[in-house]
Amino acid sequence: MAGSIRVIVHPPSPTGGRRVRVDGEILGLAHNLADVAEFLRRAGLEIDPSEVVGVPWIDWRGVGPERWEAETGG
Repeated sequence: MAGSIRVIVHPPSPTGGRRVRVDGEILGLAHNLADVAEFLRRAGLEIDPSEVVGVPWIDWRGVGPERWEAETGG
């Protein structure tokens, strides 16, 4: 099922949150793992928020799933 689906979670935006894409379609701006799970549910992929981090078909760009805010300069 999910093996053919490509999910990309982009790096944090300057204002916070991360854009989520499934097969090239932007689903929204996630601010946490529950948001990612909800976007995937709406796209037909049932996944528990606690499982979002460990699935191999989600590509976390820039930083891992622990970061949701943009890095501040300094």
